[in-house]
Amino acid sequence: MMWGMDRVSKAKRSEIMSKIRGKNTGPERLVFKYLRDRKVYFQRHYKRAPGCPDVAVPSKKLAIFIDGGFWHGYGFASRKKKLPEFWQNKIEKNMRRDKRNRRLLKLDGWKVLRIWDHQLTSKKREKNLRRVMEFLLSW
Repeated sequence: MMWGMDRVSKAKRSEIMSKIRGKNTGPERLVFKYLRDRKVYFQRHYKRAPGCPDVAVPSKKLAIFIDGGFWHGYGFASRKKKLPEFWQNKIEKNMRRDKRNRRLLKLDGWKVLRIWDHQLTSKKREKNLRRVMEFLLSW
């Protein structure tokens, strides 16, 4: 196969992609449980706000996005040239959409926090969970 082309069959790629979750990912479930255990009121995947924040407290206008590093462009500048054009375009589009949604939320008076999925699966998980709590309590 040519460089940049998929290395697996279309059927296998479809199977792999079907297992990737956009909602209720492991890191999201971790944050949801952490907040529920501490009796924090929040709404999951709040559709009434731009970008459908993973965690929202509408009464305080607080939004938290728990973003997957690959899909939302963590370290994208250093990885970009290694990716096929399809993925470059897809991730750049996601990054533009994310930026637009954060801007719209802020213009409407929302405070926004972004947590990367790897921050919740690393040795610093507890620190980042406390960061989420501090964000919610500081407003």
